[in-house]
Formats: sequence, structure tokens, C-alpha cells
Amino acid sequence: MKTIGLLGGMSWESTAIYYRLLNEGVRARLGGLHSAKLVLVSVDFAGIAELQHAGDWQGAGRLLAAAARQLEAAGAECLVICTNTMHKLAGEIEAAVSIPLLHIADATAGAIRRTGVKRPALLATRFTMEQDFYRQRLAERHGIDVAVPDEAGRTKVHDIIYDELCRGTVTSDSKAVYLKEIARLRAEEGADGVIMGCTEITMLIGQSDFDIPVFDTTAIHAEAAIAFALGDA
Repeated sequence: MKTIGLLGGMSWESTAIYYRLLNEGVRARLGGLHSAKLVLVSVDFAGIAELQHAGDWQGAGRLLAAAARQLEAAGAECLVICTNTMHKLAGEIEAAVSIPLLHIADATAGAIRRTGVKRPALLATRFTMEQDFYRQRLAERHGIDVAVPDEAGRTKVHDIIYDELCRGTVTSDSKAVYLKEIARLRAEEGADGVIMGCTEITMLIGQSDFDIPVFDTTAIHAEAAIAFALGDA
């Protein structure tokens, strides 16, 4: 079994989900007392969030590249960035190490294509919904065109992530906001699937809330890492 390197803490709430899913997945595959071989560098999210909202992606890139080098030095054989948004810096992080980076958008695209979904709705941070690093990768590499909420919807979705989910707060009112956004995207944009494009969103909604396919990027990414670790990838 290969060792998975987790670049986490963004937020720790979702990193904890990664840890659980990876260990549960390895145990399900191998049985008995088996668990995943992991190394983790968990950053202080407050500093990262400040850099995000200040637009200082270069500064964030330096911090995460240093963390990635720590993981490689600790014996990691692949790198998993435990957040969708910070894949904006995937190139900088990948360039800092010699081990492969397992990109969350590529893993998610594979799951989408297996279902035949053509135009999934994307709920995520404002950075992921508005910037090119995620949407463009899905479109150019995988032929997947996503639908996103309008300006007001993007603000609501983003604020719930940072003000509530990243702080461990889950409310029925916020769930209703997310369900309303998906309903609108289905009616107005022809969305036929849902990408939970922020790792914390799994805390709020899931497949049981919809009659169209839902893509839990956290679970999909964890499964890709398990496949790599066990030689299935």
C-alpha cells in the first residue's frame, strides 16, 4: 500500500471527512484491521482564508507549496489537496514536489462521465464558481459544461460555506437555500446533476435530497486516492 499525503486544514471539518473516508475505504477493500497509510499537514485556515479574500494567491501558493514539500519529505507517495478551491494553485503545488498530485476535478469528471450527466450544477465557493481553474478544466479536459447560480445565488452559497460550514454549523435554513438554487438551475439552465464542489457541502446536502445524480467531490477524491494507494489507478 502506498502512502497518501493529505494537504488539509482548509477547513479541518472537511479534512476530518477525508480521513474517515480513506480509512473506511481501505478497510472495506482489504478487511480486518487494515487502514490507510497517511501523512497529513494541516494548515491554519484563518491565514489561508485571509489570503484568498485579499486575492493574494501567490502568497497562498508559497504556503501550500511548502506544506507539499513537508508531505513528500514525510514519505507521501501522492498528494491530495483536501479542498476544491485551493486546486486553483494545483500547478504551483505540483511543481514543488516530485510525487503525483491527484486532481479533484479530474476524479469528479470521471464520475460524471460514467453517469451520462451532461450539464451538472456546480455549488462551491465563489472562487470555484467564478474563476476558470475548475470550470475550464472540466470543460477543456473532459467536455463537461457546468451551470452555476447567478450573482445573488453565488453570494449565498459562498457565505454559507465560510460563515457556517467551515465553522461546523449546519442549519435547515441554509439547506433550503441550496435546494432552492439547484431547483432554479434545473428549471432555468437544464441542470441534470449536482456537483458538491466544496468539500464542506457534504455536511449539508447529499444524494437523498435529489432525484438526479449528486457528485460528492470529497468522497470521489478519496476513492481516487484509495485506488492509487492500492494500485488500482
